[in-house]
Amino acid sequence: MTEKTPTPDGLVIVDKPSGFTSHDVVAKMRGIARTRRVGHAGTLDPMATGVLVLGVEKATKLLGHLALTEKEYLGTIRLGQSTLTDDAEGEITGSTDASKVTRDAVDAGIAKLSGQIMQVPSKVSAIKIKGVRSYKRARDGEDFEIPARPVTISSFAVYDVRDAVAEDGTPVLDLVVSVVCSSGTYIRALARDLGEDLGVGGHLTALRRTRVGPYKLDAARTLEQLQEELTVMPIAEAAEAAFPRWSVDSRRAKLLLNGVRLDIPEEYTGAGAVGVFDPEGRFLALVEEQKGKAKSLAVFA
Repeated sequence: MTEKTPTPDGLVIVDKPSGFTSHDVVAKMRGIARTRRVGHAGTLDPMATGVLVLGVEKATKLLGHLALTEKEYLGTIRLGQSTLTDDAEGEITGSTDASKVTRDAVDAGIAKLSGQIMQVPSKVSAIKIKGVRSYKRARDGEDFEIPARPVTISSFAVYDVRDAVAEDGTPVLDLVVSVVCSSGTYIRALARDLGEDLGVGGHLTALRRTRVGPYKLDAARTLEQLQEELTVMPIAEAAEAAFPRWSVDSRRAKLLLNGVRLDIPEEYTGAGAVGVFDPEGRFLALVEEQKGKAKSLAVFA
């Protein structure tokens, strides 16, 4: 009888297929990696494809910190039609001829949705309103409001503008866009708000996430590729890519692992999570500065 090979600790960068929920991908990965300890950093809507960061075994402790990082997307916004979900999966709720919308008007609308803005998330989303998921309230026909919340749109650019005709005959405009944004941003809400600002309605017809923090699409593997060969980014490499590195000597490493709060160098003040490495390059812990000391967020050694 052959012994089971232990599942390595680390991150798996998946190129999520369309039609899968993030939970579907986690369930699939549990089978591929032969472990229950799999989680994901930041969800992707079922329609969307692209980078989904999974943590396996000990690396699941990294995920909450990775979920807060910047993200990058390529998408297509259709101007001239609104939908219930603000994307192509929802029923159409309004159609307006968008053929007269000018590029200057599009650019002006995008400028209003760039930088630090207040965004109202889509009603059909996983956000909880008084303990109940927003999508459940929407599907039950409830009338409710979601409070706006601050998000940062670092970049919102249009690559192409295409004239098109929707299935119902409405002349529409399809914008191919790229967006770099903070965690918690809804790209379909940007599509909705741009369409509303231009007076013709809008929704998202395609979305591909090309980056989560430092992890890019070129490092991602499809589920089929991972089934053939499980590619795991070692936890130390994953941490070094995502967080500032603090190398400590053997004495400090031992103190840290024994729960002692070390003095942290000034350069890490306000840096958020910092990865601590010992002289051999082993990843020991994630810490953050608190009153000049290193407060442990998660220990990995």
